[in-house]
Amino acid sequence: MTSAAANGNDSKKFKGDIRGPGIPSRVIHVRKLPNDINEAEVISLGLPFGKVTNLLMLKGKNQAFIEMNTEDAAQTMVSYYSSVTPVIRNHPIFMQYSNHKELKTDNSPNQVRAQAALQAVNAVQAGGMPMAGGMPMAGGMPMAGGMPMAGVDASGGMGGHSPVLRVIVENLFYPVTLDVLHQIFSKLGTVLKIITFTKNNQFQALLQYSDGLTAQHAKLSLDGQNIYNACCTLRINFSKLTSLNVKYNNDKSRDYTRPDLPTGDSQPSIDHQAMAAAFGAPGIISANPYAGAHAFPPAFAIQQATGLTMHGVPGGLAQLTMPVAAAAAAAGRMGFHQLSGGHCVMLVSNLNPERVTPQCLFILFGVYGDVMRVKILFNKKENALIQMSDGTQAQLAMSHLNGQRLHGKALRVTLSKHTNVQLPREGHEDQGLTKDYSNSPLHRFKKPGSKNYSNIFPPSATLHLSNIPPSVVEDDLKMLFASSGAMVKAFKFFQKDRKMALVQMSSVEEAIESLIEFHNHDLGENHHLRVSFSKSTI
Repeated sequence: MTSAAANGNDSKKFKGDIRGPGIPSRVIHVRKLPNDINEAEVISLGLPFGKVTNLLMLKGKNQAFIEMNTEDAAQTMVSYYSSVTPVIRNHPIFMQYSNHKELKTDNSPNQVRAQAALQAVNAVQAGGMPMAGGMPMAGGMPMAGGMPMAGVDASGGMGGHSPVLRVIVENLFYPVTLDVLHQIFSKLGTVLKIITFTKNNQFQALLQYSDGLTAQHAKLSLDGQNIYNACCTLRINFSKLTSLNVKYNNDKSRDYTRPDLPTGDSQPSIDHQAMAAAFGAPGIISANPYAGAHAFPPAFAIQQATGLTMHGVPGGLAQLTMPVAAAAAAAGRMGFHQLSGGHCVMLVSNLNPERVTPQCLFILFGVYGDVMRVKILFNKKENALIQMSDGTQAQLAMSHLNGQRLHGKALRVTLSKHTNVQLPREGHEDQGLTKDYSNSPLHRFKKPGSKNYSNIFPPSATLHLSNIPPSVVEDDLKMLFASSGAMVKAFKFFQKDRKMALVQMSSVEEAIESLIEFHNHDLGENHHLRVSFSKSTI
């Protein structure tokens, strides 16, 4: 790649050292763009990760160069998109670090659109552009052809807004968790606190940023966007509250500045008087955010900022397929690719052939979806194929289990070419290495709207136990979990419901093996123990 005019008239000179292709740089080389791509769409690829400071479009080559404000932002962007291929208008987009440290702009006519688009976006990010009917206005002038006119006035500050946003999720066809909201809103700034609740049968949240400007940017970028395809629409307003008082860190509320807060055993942490003040009207508030919500969707498509659609001109929304409810901690370890429709079979490799069984894989992967079939490969017993009930569950299991240790080995989980797992033909015995679980009573997600959807967490050293009969006491359970040779570090019954408890093992690997061994363990009195991962600690 030459540093001068890479595409005829597009002459923008690069300034700085030539670098190796794998060496991080603020400049990112984007390839395989659709022919009719516009500047706003390319800029939107970088927006969730930081400020886009420069842009070079090479339309004749279906390529572009994006310059981010920091190398850290560029690294986060390249790392994220190496796990989750971005798609614009059904085109998978590819990106890598550029060989150049920065882009240097000249005044050629072909760069005017790119610079105008950047000015418009930066004005929105700086809070300088009011929105009219969801459309940015460039210095008081409407957008022309989906792109702003040059000469944007970015001086008008947007001060005075509360840093607290009130978020309503409309058309809640699929569950939306606190972690999903955090993942979306933290792309636009540091989220300090979140409280989720249901009011008047609507799932709502109060979300606090560090300042009003960031909250304004998030509102401009995300209001009206769908979290999932064609549903779960975000409606965002400024709250009358200027600060949130979070009492517990659990699945309903979180104060990210106070990791020491108690979990409150997942009791709702809502100050009803504060809520009434925040909304200026009485209303029924409950702690169940999943009224009528169904199973996970086929794709998690939070559409990123700068959507400029006008008179049929394609907007600047890059549709990014993201892992559903994948915790941020798991994101760096994912290594999975975008799923297409029916791909629900995973290849799991690096298993311990001496210890692995179809049943143990069924129980472990069943934490993240309903496992239909498991096949350990006859000639390569360190490999297995696992078929989930749909592609989203396969994606969820991959995002959480790839890289986790089982029986002393780190699992590798990838998408398989196979569309289903074949059962052995009649009369062809395969030593019990293939099992059909399609009618198993142990499936956790059979019921639409099951509360299990809101309790999906990455593997952790702390396990959540439920369905404990009254006669079983703490010592019984501690002895049970120690009976496999594992070490129980801590144990706690839930104060308000002794059918549930937390048990902390000495490592995540021990917890994984304990879950496999003791999920569905018969405790007597017709009670079978239910075990899942917890995000709490004791």
